[in-house]
Amino acid sequence: MAKPAGTAVRSHAPEQAEYALDVAYRYLDERERTSAEVARRLRREGFSEATIAQALAGLAAEGAVDDGRFARLFAEDKRQLEQWGSERIRGALRKRGVDPETVDSALAAAGESTPASSESEAERALSLLHRRFPAPPRDRRDRERALGVLLRKGYAFEVALEALCAYSRE
Repeated sequence: MAKPAGTAVRSHAPEQAEYALDVAYRYLDERERTSAEVARRLRREGFSEATIAQALAGLAAEGAVDDGRFARLFAEDKRQLEQWGSERIRGALRKRGVDPETVDSALAAAGESTPASSESEAERALSLLHRRFPAPPRDRRDRERALGVLLRKGYAFEVALEALCAYSRE
């Protein structure tokens, strides 16, 4: 286990849990993290699975780690600040270790899982096209470029195509 310079490795279980919490809090001071990210960090530090589970339980009880809150805030930020689509948000949250049910809940909380939400997703994609392309794409190359922008932002192919067609009709 990695240890701060000049300190001895502690072998007593309560002290290990305390030390694990200290490491976790320092890690969380940088930014909000998921429980999976904190667990990975503690594993890298050499803590046992039992100590990690105990530390995560303490962090969750104190509200320092909340995957649901993280997922909701992440989804809102990425959607508003970077114009990400639902698919890219979903993939990024899964990569951070958020379970599928929590991801679905976060997207649903933002109105992404209802039938009407595909319209709002298409509207956001159309808005992105308006910002990125001052005029509707005129030739095949421009259409492919616009479609590529939407796909890289994480919009589903059907949504991206629908937005591109709507923009071209304007």
